[in-house]
Amino acid sequence: MKIRLTEFSDNWALMFQKEAEFLKTIFEDEIIKCEHFGSTSVRGMKAKPVIDMMCIVKDIEKIDKSNEKMKKLGYEAAGEWGITGRRLFRKGGENRSHHLHFYQFDNPQIERHLVFRDYLRTHPSEAARYTIFKEELAKRFDNTSEYSQAKKAFVKEMEQKALVWFGEVRKLTAEE
Repeated sequence: MKIRLTEFSDNWALMFQKEAEFLKTIFEDEIIKCEHFGSTSVRGMKAKPVIDMMCIVKDIEKIDKSNEKMKKLGYEAAGEWGITGRRLFRKGGENRSHHLHFYQFDNPQIERHLVFRDYLRTHPSEAARYTIFKEELAKRFDNTSEYSQAKKAFVKEMEQKALVWFGEVRKLTAEE
C-alpha cells in the first residue's frame, strides 16, 4: 500500500468516535473501552490518514469468533499481526480508514501504546521530531511495509523515553 502522509485533521477524532459507537453496537458490553491512539490521535502530527483504535475487551476469544461477521461489515481480519494477544482488523482495503486493535483488558501492550500516545501529546517537540522523521521516510520509501519497518527502531527509542517519563509521572503522583 502506498504511503499517504497528511496534515493533522480534526476530523480524525470524529472518525474515531463514530467507529467506536458503531463497534459498541456490534460487540455490546464485550468492549470495556475504546481508545484513539497512534499519530492520528496527536494534535499537530502528520500521519497516514488511518485511524488506529484500541478496543479493550473482556475476552479476546470472543473477538476471534467474530471474524466472519466483521468481514461482512467490511473489515479484514489480520489475526495477531506480530503482537501476541492482539487481534487486528483493517477497514477500507487499499484506501484504509481504520485499524482496529483488540486487546483483552489484561494485555501489557495496552499501557505501552497509551503511554506513547500521552507522551507525544504532552511533548510537542517530540511529536514534531517524530513527524519530521516520518516525512523523511515517506520520501525514501514508496510503500507502507518498507516505511513501517524503517521507523521501528526510532519508535522503540521514543517508546522507551515515554515509559521513563510515565514512570516519573507515576512516582510524582504517588508522592502527592
